[in-house]
Amino acid sequence: MEHPYGYIKDNKVYLKGFLNQPDRVIGEVKEDESSTIKYFEDRFATLEQKIEALKKDIEENQNKGSFLMKLIHLKDSLLEYDALGDFVPLIEDLGKIQVLLEDIIQKNRERNLEIKRGLIQEAEALKNDTDWKTTAEEFKNLKMKWIKTGPVDKEFEEEVETTFNTAVDTFFENRKQFFEGLAIQAEQNIKIYEKLVIEARQAFDNPDAKKAFEISKRIQKEWKAAGKVPAEKRQPLWDEFSKLNNRIFSRFRRTMETGPQMKPWELLKKMETMTEEMKKLAKVETNPDVISSAKRLQAEWKKLPQRKPKEANLINRSFMFFSEVVFEKLFLERLANSKYADFQDKDIIEQKRIKSSILKDLIYRDENELATVKDNAENFKSTEPDFEIMMRKKIGAFKRKVDVKTHILKELSNKY
Repeated sequence: MEHPYGYIKDNKVYLKGFLNQPDRVIGEVKEDESSTIKYFEDRFATLEQKIEALKKDIEENQNKGSFLMKLIHLKDSLLEYDALGDFVPLIEDLGKIQVLLEDIIQKNRERNLEIKRGLIQEAEALKNDTDWKTTAEEFKNLKMKWIKTGPVDKEFEEEVETTFNTAVDTFFENRKQFFEGLAIQAEQNIKIYEKLVIEARQAFDNPDAKKAFEISKRIQKEWKAAGKVPAEKRQPLWDEFSKLNNRIFSRFRRTMETGPQMKPWELLKKMETMTEEMKKLAKVETNPDVISSAKRLQAEWKKLPQRKPKEANLINRSFMFFSEVVFEKLFLERLANSKYADFQDKDIIEQKRIKSSILKDLIYRDENELATVKDNAENFKSTEPDFEIMMRKKIGAFKRKVDVKTHILKELSNKY
């Protein structure tokens, strides 16, 4: 029985040769010749459907190059596929698609090579960076981009992989050596702290309070200059060191305060008098005589006994407040003159208006800084001793700055 693409002979089904292939047996007659021919024709129709499905997948998928090997395997299998039909158009069609995919893959690999060489340049620029945390994150991002970038031609593959990995390894090896060096340095620093604690103990045992105080000042400077160590190792040493130095200072202060002392009521009276003087200076316009008097009062205030009655706290705050008013007015005067060359030629009302405007800007800045300090105090926890006391003092200082400027602004407003 004859067929356009095959025939039956001696109860065997033959496919006619094509593309220089000889005729070959593809099966046997099972029941009758007609049903056998129909079976092999159906197999060819199924093959055509399979090819159409592959072509559709290629057309709809963005990563067309991923279908190349599947297409080649299918095309090669057609020479041995057992079916009756015209294989030549199918092979030619798949061949054209193969050329198209190979061209796409080649262009993709050229683009991938360009991308990877760009990533290599970035890695080379970063490999000697010492901002360990930030740069490590950047390298992680580079490696992720590298992984997501497709392959390059085989002739360039080893070159780009080696160059990129060398840059990455250089950075992480440098980081490793740095932190290993820090660990060694930390051990050396601990020995310095331990030595300073021993010196603090010896100073504490020294009967000469002044000599002990001088040693204390020296070793505290050395402590601040010492390098970093892990907090858990530094903290116990600091606890003892600070306690000893506080006691040394207290003993020295008591020693310096020996001799005739003002009675509490006398001290309070003197402080009140000096505060009133400073308050009067704060109410007048700034001038050289006012500043000179304020400085004299401050110098006298420092000479007052360190030990003061509890009742002196409010007086002390008032003196500090009005002192700052005096010098804030001086700063305001200088700032106004620097901003306006003809400031002194303007009338009094205009001068006060300018000063008020400057003060409002300064208050706005100080209030923002105060808010930042408060946020940091709430969000940042530290194991350092006296951290909370330090933050309270800092917040108090900022509040006083705002209050001083607000006081001067109110005074200016009342004088318009």
